[in-house]
Amino acid sequence: MTPNLKVSIAGVEFATPIMTASGCCGYGEELAAIFPMSKLGALVTKSVTLNPREGHPPPRTAETASGMLNAIGLANVGVDRFITEKIPFLEKQKTKVIVNVAGSKLEEYVEVCSRLNDIERVDMIELNISCPNVNEGGMEFGSDPAMTEKSVAAVKKVFSRPLIAKLSPNVTSITTIAQAAQQGGADAFSVINSLVGTSIDTDTWRPRLTNNKGGLTGPAIKPVALAMVNAVYEKCSLPIIGIGGIATAEDVVEFMLCGATAVQVGTSLFVRPDAPVIIADGLKEYLRKKKLSSACELIGKVRKY
Repeated sequence: MTPNLKVSIAGVEFATPIMTASGCCGYGEELAAIFPMSKLGALVTKSVTLNPREGHPPPRTAETASGMLNAIGLANVGVDRFITEKIPFLEKQKTKVIVNVAGSKLEEYVEVCSRLNDIERVDMIELNISCPNVNEGGMEFGSDPAMTEKSVAAVKKVFSRPLIAKLSPNVTSITTIAQAAQQGGADAFSVINSLVGTSIDTDTWRPRLTNNKGGLTGPAIKPVALAMVNAVYEKCSLPIIGIGGIATAEDVVEFMLCGATAVQVGTSLFVRPDAPVIIADGLKEYLRKKKLSSACELIGKVRKY
């Protein structure tokens, strides 16, 4: 028997629970040259803002002991070029398309999501209210419960398909923020965005990033992400997409046992661009060994002491 990897989030069915994470594969063109997009549960685009952004000057990435710091600064082509130049490519891909949307002001989020509502190929929006690498917006929207609820509610009025709230770990209580997003009308959560960190060059005494700080991703943050996924799973009723240091099928199993319905692979793509395909094959083999017929049988089944 071949185990079934299909999962469903807010009425949208995904062929596998393995997605790409925003910001790690652009708009998908480069990955499509490596493996068929049909192997992915979904392609999550890099953040799209109302106007084009150049982002921070280099250096804007730095390796750490078990992860990566980045402060890209939401560099992207802007929603106009995204619609005219990137959507035609995405329309040809046999996978779900989730567009990550960011902004400096609430009006910007609303305008971008309103424009994307007219594009049928956009299956879901992931609302980036948690980016730690910009001076305006981003995490400001996702660190205050009232602002989180207001932001989600405003976007829900202009975007008719499912909305994912991407949550920050850099808050006092992620469950309070999740409950606010749920109250605002979110259909799912992405948990977690990167942790704020920095790194200093001991020769020059300067930070390794021109932004002086950045977001920490990769294996170093996996234990934090697992704990936060489980906390949100126990306090909220919406499906969760787990993010944070996922590199193997066993990582996916851990996230699903803690309550995730799907996962996003990010930093691992820089090491192995075909990691999502390898992980999906490994997950199938794990389910076969455990004599499970579906990946859904793992969701929230952690056996706590």
